[in-house]
Amino acid sequence: MIDPITLEVARNRLASVAEEMGAVLRLTALSPNIKERADCSAAVFTRDGEMLAQAEHIPVHLGSMPASVEACISTFDPRPGDQFAVNDPFAGGTHLNDLTLVAPVFLGADLVAWVANRAHHADVGGEAPGSMPAHATLLQQEGHVVPPMLAAHKGRWEDDFAAPFLAATRTPVERRGDLAAQIGANSVGARRIADIAEREGISRFMAVGDALLGYGERRMAAALESLPDGTYGFEDYMEHGESDIAIRVDVTVDGEGLIADFSGTDPQVEANFNAVEAVTRSCLYYAVRVATDPSIPANGGCYRLLQLRTEPGTVVHALPPAAVAAGNVETSQRIADCLLGALAGAAPDRVGAAGQGTMNNVLIGNDEFAYYETVAGGQGGRPSGPGQSGIQTGMTNTENTPIESLGEHYPFQVTRYTLRRGSGGPGVHFGGEGIEREITFAVDATLSLMGERRRHRPWGLQGGEPGATGEDWLIRPDGDRLRLNGKTTLEVNAGDRLLVLTPGGGGWGKA
Repeated sequence: MIDPITLEVARNRLASVAEEMGAVLRLTALSPNIKERADCSAAVFTRDGEMLAQAEHIPVHLGSMPASVEACISTFDPRPGDQFAVNDPFAGGTHLNDLTLVAPVFLGADLVAWVANRAHHADVGGEAPGSMPAHATLLQQEGHVVPPMLAAHKGRWEDDFAAPFLAATRTPVERRGDLAAQIGANSVGARRIADIAEREGISRFMAVGDALLGYGERRMAAALESLPDGTYGFEDYMEHGESDIAIRVDVTVDGEGLIADFSGTDPQVEANFNAVEAVTRSCLYYAVRVATDPSIPANGGCYRLLQLRTEPGTVVHALPPAAVAAGNVETSQRIADCLLGALAGAAPDRVGAAGQGTMNNVLIGNDEFAYYETVAGGQGGRPSGPGQSGIQTGMTNTENTPIESLGEHYPFQVTRYTLRRGSGGPGVHFGGEGIEREITFAVDATLSLMGERRRHRPWGLQGGEPGATGEDWLIRPDGDRLRLNGKTTLEVNAGDRLLVLTPGGGGWGKA
């Protein structure tokens, strides 16, 4: 038996390892996207691949990371010092920009755990700078694919992995620096876990891990049992030109179990916002914790009671060779919206109105640089108070790139950056406000936008009104304004300006 104090100490100790991995990754990375925006995540896993602890990083990364670890466990017979890489969405990844490095943790000859980190590389060789071309219909158009493979051994890159990865990207120097940071972060995490296992003894370390997983399972069981049994449905839409792509879910709560059934969701499309099953699973994990008890330890134990049902070949369970770049960043937001909308029927006192429901992806580059950023927006009004303004919501948790850093690293300037007044939906508790951000280009470049909620407003809840839709504008030097499609890739010229208006959150409660 593991006493409660030991259990809590162990939980925090393991989480601190993941936090340290993330800190090492950010401090040593070269790109602003990782160093400044913190577009990266880290976690610790049991030797069987079940998540043991995570840092409070990015939900869509962390909920899907077990698939990457499982892909490596099932493919390789690891040695001490090995690190494996994967970004193939149909073999453990999510989208090609997110490269996951997975490392075994040995104590002597005994495999005791795994550590992993995931980082978004700003360019991996897609048909447009940033590797999220809006026109992509096939995975190969989005960049270099890394199936599960040996990436490094004892800190040294394997040429079979590194050479083609660096050759594909427009920014090899930056990529090399970020890869080194990922390898270093895993090395630190592996040392910390090995030290803990050595101090505790392998048997004790394993017993504590099992106890933590069991504790997570019991906490989730208690949380689900407090919800009223029943089936709660919800439907929302992705925007595909002038067409709507439906995502439908029925969430069934039955005692200590929960089933999320996405049967009836529309088929995958010839576009890049198809989501692989691992992304949908990560949305389920996130939404249930939000609607029940966010203090439940985020480990594999608490997810044992959650069942996901999807139909292969749909927009929430894409099959190859579909393009998926925006499935990870945009469709994940809508899947989470659907799940939270359904769970609001079971937990009306815990679930807020829809947040902005998009990451407002902006990608700018040419053959010399690649910039990537997601722009914050409004959080939905909540039962406890108004939504926050100008914040990342849902499946992302990144920061913004400081304006000073942008001017130092990229050939453009932020000329406007403020809250978008009046964009939050009215209600007893107003939705948070979106952001107005204007960029002036100093050189010719390729611009890609990947955003949602440009036609469908973020919904209100309990009688609250919806938030404002987002808008994207290209402003020419002579003042001509062109409203852009939310998903587009186009050429821009020096002197042009991009104005992004992000959605506000929906309001909660009838005023």
